[in-house]
Amino acid sequence: MAGMADVDLDRALEVATELAARASEAIRRPRDPGAEVREKDGPADIVTATDEAVETHTREVLGRVFPDHGIVGEEYGTTEGSAGAPHWVIDPVDGTTNYAHGLGWCSFSLGLAAADGTPLLGVVADPWRGETFTAVRGRGAYLNGTRVHVAAHTTLTGHVFLTEWAAHAHWPGMDALLAELADRHCTVRVMGSTALSLAQVAAGRATAAAIGSFHAVDGLPALLIAQEAGAVALPELPSHNQPLLLVAPGAAEETTDLWHRSGAAAG
Repeated sequence: MAGMADVDLDRALEVATELAARASEAIRRPRDPGAEVREKDGPADIVTATDEAVETHTREVLGRVFPDHGIVGEEYGTTEGSAGAPHWVIDPVDGTTNYAHGLGWCSFSLGLAAADGTPLLGVVADPWRGETFTAVRGRGAYLNGTRVHVAAHTTLTGHVFLTEWAAHAHWPGMDALLAELADRHCTVRVMGSTALSLAQVAAGRATAAAIGSFHAVDGLPALLIAQEAGAVALPELPSHNQPLLLVAPGAAEETTDLWHRSGAAAG
């Protein structure tokens, strides 16, 4: 892969996990209930001072340690790197609405991608449960340093399917997919953090997960982690705003059929 041989992925993982620990500490700190919450594109798209502070610190460290790398962040956009260099993707608090309302389900998401967008490294940290998912391309997926694998389930029936709204709204095909899943007695959960929901497939806690609109800042790290744990991804690397399905291999045929039949795959 172009550029991969030039990246010290061991050093990148070390820095990324240190940043995840720092971010988790910041997110766990008691928050003033009266602290300012600002709207970005609307009432369902908000930002807090913690989002901004965590991303600012993460950018400063990455810029110092990897000065040639680009950076794409949820709050501060794109900083171009050198030609052909990899770039980092950051979501400082994925699940800001949960965080701002005192619900303990959000995450810090950080990944490194090659110049062509191929994921090289992913870290997703859950501050509230003290869990950090990590993966380096070709090396497997880990949870707090222990190797993890997707579930061995061969059906959706009786198991968990995770998804997320598109901000506050349903996405095309979502209602039909939910109806199909209900008919199969598959329990659906909408938890409020794309990165953390996708990562649960890697841990074998959810048989499948899907989102209606893929964004690299919160989706790319978890996508790599799930794939390295053995998940099937449709598509293997989504384009911006394209739907994404992750599923354990044993349930892939059944789930893929529902994914296409419901219209969810088309977005």
